[in-house]
Amino acid sequence: MPDRPARPARPELLAFKAMPKRGRGQSLRGRIALLHALAHIEFVAIDLALDMAGRFGGTMGEAFVGDWLAVAADEAMHFALLARRLAALGSAYGDLPAHDGLWEAAEATRHDVAARLAIVPMVLEARGLDVTPATIERMRFAGDEASARILERIFSDEIRHVRCGTAWFGTVCQTRGSNPAATWQTLVEKHFRGGLKPPFNDSARQAAGLPREFYAGIAL
Repeated sequence: MPDRPARPARPELLAFKAMPKRGRGQSLRGRIALLHALAHIEFVAIDLALDMAGRFGGTMGEAFVGDWLAVAADEAMHFALLARRLAALGSAYGDLPAHDGLWEAAEATRHDVAARLAIVPMVLEARGLDVTPATIERMRFAGDEASARILERIFSDEIRHVRCGTAWFGTVCQTRGSNPAATWQTLVEKHFRGGLKPPFNDSARQAAGLPREFYAGIAL
């Protein structure tokens, strides 16, 4: 697999600290900025899922490949929904800058399937479970029901994606004879620089196979 996937000329990719502030998404401009950021996350998530299948599928087997190709298809659908919504609001993916932090996580874990599973679905995607319900409510408060419905669809699918990651992480740990919770905590402390910050959506995480015993002990 290549170290980095092909990228379109736009959006401009900035360091996370250089990204302009988005606000809380109440104004049209704020909602466009938020939807653009989410579209970029889904765009990169397509590559993350395909890289998971291609980089580790040879050793993990056909079922693993099939699961992550299905995740990639979901992420592509999510991106298409968000891109269509941006167009309806008079914008387009690439009109605003985006940050490259998601792919940096992939680069840091390219050597080990357990590390990749621990960080991408079980930290980054799980974070989406924490923040998306409040984002849906902000969209509804702003009268943007169309965007709220899109985010509800994405939220439902992301629970399944995190569950896919936790299930395969458990399989890897079983094969290696290691404790899943302890192994996950070690990998997160080693490979995730941001730290796990509350609040957590405990019910959605539990539904995704990620119980509180995994993250409570290392949360900031």
